[in-house]
Amino acid sequence: MKIIRIGNFSFELKKGITRFFAVCAVLSLLVHAACIWTVMGKSPGKEYKEKFASSVNYHPDKEVFENRIPDLMEKMNERVYTWNNISEWFKSGIDREPECSLPEIRPDIAEFTKPSNDLKVIWFGHSSLLLNINGVVVLIDPVFSKSASPFGFIVKRFQPAVLQPKDLPKIDYILISHDHYDHLDMKTIEFFKDKKSRFITPLGVGSHLKSWGISGERITEKDWWETAKFNGIEFIAAPAQHFSGRNGIRQNTTLWASWIIRSKNSNIYFSGDSGYDIHFKEIGERYGPFDIAFLESGQYNKTWKEVHMMPEEAVLAFYDLKAKKYFPIHWGMFSLSFHSWYDPVERLNLMSEKKKFELIVPKLGQIVNIKRYRTQENWTPGKVQTASLSADRCKAM
Repeated sequence: MKIIRIGNFSFELKKGITRFFAVCAVLSLLVHAACIWTVMGKSPGKEYKEKFASSVNYHPDKEVFENRIPDLMEKMNERVYTWNNISEWFKSGIDREPECSLPEIRPDIAEFTKPSNDLKVIWFGHSSLLLNINGVVVLIDPVFSKSASPFGFIVKRFQPAVLQPKDLPKIDYILISHDHYDHLDMKTIEFFKDKKSRFITPLGVGSHLKSWGISGERITEKDWWETAKFNGIEFIAAPAQHFSGRNGIRQNTTLWASWIIRSKNSNIYFSGDSGYDIHFKEIGERYGPFDIAFLESGQYNKTWKEVHMMPEEAVLAFYDLKAKKYFPIHWGMFSLSFHSWYDPVERLNLMSEKKKFELIVPKLGQIVNIKRYRTQENWTPGKVQTASLSADRCKAM
C-alpha cells in the first residue's frame, strides 16, 4: 500500500481515493434527489384552504378534489394496479414508438404572428399548442423537455420539439390543464420566469409555478365554470374527468380542467385529459357550438378509460360539444399506453370518413389556419387497420 506524506500528514492512497469517490457519490445522489424533489413541485399549503373551501369539487375532510363520481378512481385503480398491467410496461409491444422522425415543418414565426381574424395554430406534439387568437398568443400545456417525467430516461420524446422556448414569439398567456408531467413541465415553465406571460391554471396548480419562480401576481387560478377575461378573450375553466399529482404519493390536491377559449371571432374547446362523461354534453349546451375542439385522442386503454377516452368515446364527445372541427391531441410524441403510436389517427381517420366529420391532423410545427385548412392536407402514417412494420410506414411518410 503506497503511503503519501505531505509535511506532518500521511494517508493511504487507496483508502483516500475510495473515500473521495464515496463522498462524491453521496453528494451526487443528494443533488439528484434535490433536483427530483424540485421537479415534483409543491402541493398547495394552508394559504389555499379558504380558496378551496368554496369549490364544490373539493372534499374538505379528505383535502382533495373529486370527480363527479367520487369513488371513480378507487374502482379504476383496482383494475390498473394488477401484476398483468404492471408487467405490460416492461414489454416492447408493437410499434409503441416510431422508427423514424415524424413529419415536421419549422414554422415561420413572423408569418404566424401576422394580424388576422382567423385562428392560427401550431401543434408541437402531444397536447402542446400555440394559438394566435386575434393577435393574442396563447401557449397551452407546453412541454419542451426531452422527457415527460421527473427522470430523464423515462417517457422520452419521440423526437426533439420543432422549436425550443427561446424560438417562440412573445407569449401573452400560458394555459395549463393540470399538473401531470406531460402537461406541466418545470424546465419549460422556468424559461418564463423573467418574462411577462400570464399563467392561467385550475385551482392549486399555481403552487407548483410559484415554487419554480413564477410570481403570484402573474398567476390566475380558476374553479370549474369560472372565467378569466383578458384582452377581449375569455378563458373559462370547465369540467374534466381525470386526476392530478406529481409525487406518486398524494393525488388530487390540485384541480384538473378542460378550457373554453372565446374571442369575438373564435369559440375554442381544449379538453386537457379526460374520460368520457356527461360534462361534454353540458359544456356543449352551455357554450357550444365550437369552431374547433382539441380533443384528447391517445394514451388510452380500457383498463383506465375513466381518465382517458377511447377513440370512439372521443368522437362522442366531439358531437356532444357541437364542434365543427376535430383536432386530435395527446398523441404523436410520448408513449404512455400500450397501443401503437399510429393507432389514434388510423381509428379517427376511419371514423371521420364514415361519419363525415372534419378531422385536422397537421404535421408537427405546421401553421394551421383553422378556417382555411382542408382535410386533404392531413398527413397520416397510412390507413391500414392491421399492424404493419413501422419502417414501411416511415417510407410512406
